[in-house]
Amino acid sequence: MQLQQATVLVLGGWGLVGSALCRRLLREAPRRLVLTSLRQSEAEQACAELRALFPDSPTQIEARWGDIFVRQQWKDIPRAQLLAQPQTRAQLIEDILGELDTERLHSSALYQLLQEVRPDVVLDCINTATAIAYQDIYSTAQSAWEAHRRTGAVPEETFERLLSSLYIPQLIRHVQILYHGLVDAGTRLYLKIGTTGTGGMGLNIPYTHSEERPSRVLLAKSAVAGAHSLLLFLMGRTPGAPIIKELKPAAIIGWKRIAYDTVLFRGQPLERVDLSPSDALELGSTFPAEPPPTLRSLGEALRSVFIDTGENGLFSRAEFETVTALGQMELITPEEIAEAAVYEVLGGNTGYDIVAALDAAVMGPTYRGGALRSVAVELLRQLEQRHATEGIAFEMLGPPRLTKLLYEAHLLKRCYGRADAALKPSAEELSARLLELLQQDAALRSQILSIGLVILLPDGRHYLRGKTVRVPAAREALPCSAEQVERWCEAGWIDLRPSNMERWQQRLRRMLSDATAAHDTSSASGEHLLQWTRLPELDEASLAVWILVHEEHGFRWKR
Repeated sequence: MQLQQATVLVLGGWGLVGSALCRRLLREAPRRLVLTSLRQSEAEQACAELRALFPDSPTQIEARWGDIFVRQQWKDIPRAQLLAQPQTRAQLIEDILGELDTERLHSSALYQLLQEVRPDVVLDCINTATAIAYQDIYSTAQSAWEAHRRTGAVPEETFERLLSSLYIPQLIRHVQILYHGLVDAGTRLYLKIGTTGTGGMGLNIPYTHSEERPSRVLLAKSAVAGAHSLLLFLMGRTPGAPIIKELKPAAIIGWKRIAYDTVLFRGQPLERVDLSPSDALELGSTFPAEPPPTLRSLGEALRSVFIDTGENGLFSRAEFETVTALGQMELITPEEIAEAAVYEVLGGNTGYDIVAALDAAVMGPTYRGGALRSVAVELLRQLEQRHATEGIAFEMLGPPRLTKLLYEAHLLKRCYGRADAALKPSAEELSARLLELLQQDAALRSQILSIGLVILLPDGRHYLRGKTVRVPAAREALPCSAEQVERWCEAGWIDLRPSNMERWQQRLRRMLSDATAAHDTSSASGEHLLQWTRLPELDEASLAVWILVHEEHGFRWKR
């Protein structure tokens, strides 16, 4: 990909890898470089440093800032402050666990950033796994469990904080918003700088934050990082999505600067304190959580020599020597990562792309599987004939929408047999005929209701249901508005209304038109013609596949 006319967005552009990546990108002279950081001061400082390093660059360099994992209106508010307020905490939970509707999507800081910048290329250097996993669900869960054991109840705030720290829902919501944001912005390539979570070491990693070994929190970061990679792998297999790549450094990354300066922890200076041996404390039955009153503040910040390793923090000389030693995490420089990233963006193949590696390593469909599929289908059809039944759906594969489509197609097949025959009656006559079949065939009706599908009758007001229902999947009564009924019909209700019958007739017309218009006998038409092997006879699976491919764009394009 040529970058000279491109807009490039670097998420986390102030960080160690992000800074190196921005410097490397400016050698390619993109039309526009937009970099982000959590804080405004960081983003603007990074832009100023780049302009000073590249005074003659034709690239327009811009800064953006804020937390991309929350709503736009909250992007400059610390997460701890959001969690401290009941109203914002509740909204945060709903944004994580609720359905991704248009309002939630468009309110997202990440989505709005992508729509505003409309980048051709996004390079994501944010350590997403750390941001999610270091919320430490273990501590919150332990507090909730202890409260439950003491009182039989969990304080509301503790319970809500537990919900807000759930790792996988947060990651899934982030990837959902990222996908829609990239597609809607017209982005052509997304490259993630990921993490292994352990600097390339295994379960024997000796570096923890005073937890057990191996650290649960550290392994949670690795688990989130791995889940993130697989979600990106799936995004890369989605038609219409950008090209998706991920580089995953497996060593400690260093360094940003070496200095004698104030030692910062989480952005704040470490205060120097002292406790005289004459004021030594005696061990008792408990270890107090609060510092003793005899502890003295020295009124100054700790200053020392350190090496700044970016997101991993400040290391002393001895710490750096230890962690980067041969056989420990060792060391990779941000410039090497940046070089590999830009080479991948330009169309090169470094061999380090995790998504490509997963593509190459997964076992896909086989010729043998395809050949034996027809054998299995034929055996199933023979057994159906022997037992005078037809297997339509049991709602174990899911989703309910597929089951609904298969049964509606089956009803059309039972009533009319052929596509052209189903086009002759009016939509109202079609509805009446399908209802008549369900009235007469108690076994078929029972099977539909037994597996949890609702049957909406032609008048749109009456329905049939069984002991349980798949849609809506709720344990309590729900409001039943006209809009909700439409959603439920789309999601999994058998819909006998004339409006749905008219929709089926429109589908059948298009199917017949496509099937009769194809005169190409080359290999290019072979896959297309697979869908019409039984037309004009109606076949449940063929009809469902056509709908999934042509209406919902749910098709596989990597084999």
